[in-house]
Amino acid sequence: MKLIVGLGNPGKEYENTRHNIGFRYLDLFVKENNLGNFKEKFNALYLKTTYNNTDVLFLKPLSYMNLSGEVVLKFVNYYKIKIEDILVIHDDLDIPLGKFKLKENGRSGGHNGIQNIIDNLKDNNFKRLKIGISKNKEIDTKDYVLGHFSKEENEILLNINSLILNLLNDYFQISFDALMGKYNRRDLSE
Repeated sequence: MKLIVGLGNPGKEYENTRHNIGFRYLDLFVKENNLGNFKEKFNALYLKTTYNNTDVLFLKPLSYMNLSGEVVLKFVNYYKIKIEDILVIHDDLDIPLGKFKLKENGRSGGHNGIQNIIDNLKDNNFKRLKIGISKNKEIDTKDYVLGHFSKEENEILLNINSLILNLLNDYFQISFDALMGKYNRRDLSE
């Protein structure tokens, strides 16, 4: 079984914020593929289904970003999911808006949600789809990541929706190495 985790914060006040880009693209993929409705369990919204002949669990932790790992661990243990079958979609300040990076393992890069997942799983060998949100050095980082996307930023994100959907679809069909080879050198805004 594959586990795809979208990181974000629960509640209306966090919708359309930079930190919620994981929720955004997870929701888009589920909606575009008519995969069903999320249910609540273990302080998360989850959807267990079969997609492209693969059992998959889509997960949105409701514990707030910095405690995401506690929720992920509960689902990993309950469904006996292998670490290498986890893909986490999250924001990244060091990547420009309209770009992304696939990563197979590694440290958190200062992302508290990723660090909490590493701490709880006691393993960093899960896959990541890091979506760029850019950085604004004039705004405190916490205020920036919890800030809402501007109209112009939303336009950039709308323009990359189909490419993100294709990437996630390919995730179920090709190896992660092939996926990285296909997408890591691409500019999502193309």
